[in-house]
Amino acid sequence: MAANTLNLLLFAMLPYVALLLFFLGTIMRYRKAPFTYSSLSSQFLENQQHFWAIVAFHYGIILILLSHLVDFLFATQIMAWNRSLWRLYVTEVLDLSFALMTLVGLVGILERRVHFSRARRVTSPADWLIEVLLAVQVIAGIYIAVFHPWGSAWFPASISPYLWSIFKFSPDVSYLATMPFVIKLHMVNAWLIILLFPFTRLVHILVAPFPYLWRKPQLVRWYGIRLLPARGPRVSGAKG
Repeated sequence: MAANTLNLLLFAMLPYVALLLFFLGTIMRYRKAPFTYSSLSSQFLENQQHFWAIVAFHYGIILILLSHLVDFLFATQIMAWNRSLWRLYVTEVLDLSFALMTLVGLVGILERRVHFSRARRVTSPADWLIEVLLAVQVIAGIYIAVFHPWGSAWFPASISPYLWSIFKFSPDVSYLATMPFVIKLHMVNAWLIILLFPFTRLVHILVAPFPYLWRKPQLVRWYGIRLLPARGPRVSGAKG
């Protein structure tokens, strides 16, 4: 009974709380603080590590999310595609590569925030929280890919019907009830990220995420008042 109640709370109630806060929070933030729809870039504080970490993270997470979206929307076609063993292998290797790319970028982002004091000072508690949740999500995904493989085969058969049941307002938690703990953790953590999404800098992906991936690095020049007075020109032959 306790397990059934917990499953209902995590997989039937939490999704609707997360989606409600996602939509309401996103709309309210856009109406009341539209200028905060930004990643609040700290690139000018330190660019070299920031550039390579953020590019790896963005490419990796966009590709892995697209892979999950395709599995969700085209479950029948994906299961037919995976009937060929070599195509299943290719899909698994690509998904794992995208996840590893995301993890490399995320580690670079976190390491930069920890070791560069200026970047650390502009990092809010919400930034830390969402990045920790993202780290948990990516690590859990990699663990699943290694120790519970062939996700591109069982995702369309089990996870996709569960997600469709959520959007049809008839949640069926039986698809997840017998899943391993790490898969349940992966799902719950995903709902928590969606729940916190409107209150973090992740909202910038709703505006224009993609130009960042191919634009040139920003060049920042500072124009300010000198701290020391400039010396006047020396006059040739002048006597002290």
